[in-house]
Amino acid sequence: MKTWNEEKAVAIEAVIAASKLCENVRQKLGAGDSAQKEDRSPVTIADYGSQAVILAALAKSFPSDPIVAEEDAAELSGDAQTELRNKVVAEVQVIDPSANETSVIEAIDRGNYGGKDGRFWTLDPIDGTKGFLRKDQYAVALALIEDGEVVFSVLGCPALPHMLDLPTGPIGCLLVAQKGHGAEIYDMTGKMISGAVVDDNFNPALAKICESVESGHSKHDWAAAIAEKLGVTTESVRMDSQCKYAAVARGDASVYLRLPTRPGYQEKIWDHAAGMLAVQEAGGKVTDIHGQPLDFGQGQTLSLNQGVVATNLHVHDFVIQAIAETKDEFAPQ
Repeated sequence: MKTWNEEKAVAIEAVIAASKLCENVRQKLGAGDSAQKEDRSPVTIADYGSQAVILAALAKSFPSDPIVAEEDAAELSGDAQTELRNKVVAEVQVIDPSANETSVIEAIDRGNYGGKDGRFWTLDPIDGTKGFLRKDQYAVALALIEDGEVVFSVLGCPALPHMLDLPTGPIGCLLVAQKGHGAEIYDMTGKMISGAVVDDNFNPALAKICESVESGHSKHDWAAAIAEKLGVTTESVRMDSQCKYAAVARGDASVYLRLPTRPGYQEKIWDHAAGMLAVQEAGGKVTDIHGQPLDFGQGQTLSLNQGVVATNLHVHDFVIQAIAETKDEFAPQ
């Protein structure tokens, strides 16, 4: 069975380096360190810096591999963005002293592949930017796709406690997954802690459910109705980013729901590729809300899917049934 050992070594080092950059920025985040993209989502110097660090590392080791990444260096161009651009370069230079403005911009712009055919990487340099800005959860999410299948991923969760119910304990982990080879948990130095295994809960009423903090990312009233159908009485765990996938993969939660909030919305592949593989290789199951597998062979979006459901496998069918029984009332029309 194929392994991705070279990719694993490069990707772990790159995601750790990008996570260091993100934490460096977050410690001194100020009013001038964020901007607004055209879609109104906040973006910070850490998004651009993280993308530059990881894409430069991939370019060095895998120069022929195309990349689909979230950020576009065009948004850093022009005199109006000089201060932001200089801050991005300065933060990258802390990680890589040889970097300069030209190399940083070139690295960011390597992420402009349209996605679909053959082998390519997909990156969300900071998934959960709003969580990052309010000093909460965020993720650095990198995955390798071959012929429409996610085959390898590193999901960096720099602010996630090693044990979700022990927030004062060790912080920060990576989930590393290879198709057919399971998932592993590393600390932020690159030391393996353990394998990742989903929980063994068979009772849907006892399921701990994760969903997004932002109501624009998942329909909270629908999730409440699903929980009621399942008999769940505990409150959902609200968490930003693909850290919710990590929670399911590590056994901290049984279910992650990302329910459609508006008609026609298509999920981006970089928002799900790394987390999906982590859950699947930890023994869980990930589908859309109709129970269909996520299709990563359609370009930059999951255009053939609607919403996402990630579970420990045992309760998956119960969740899909509860969604079917509530969608007529809650699904966006």
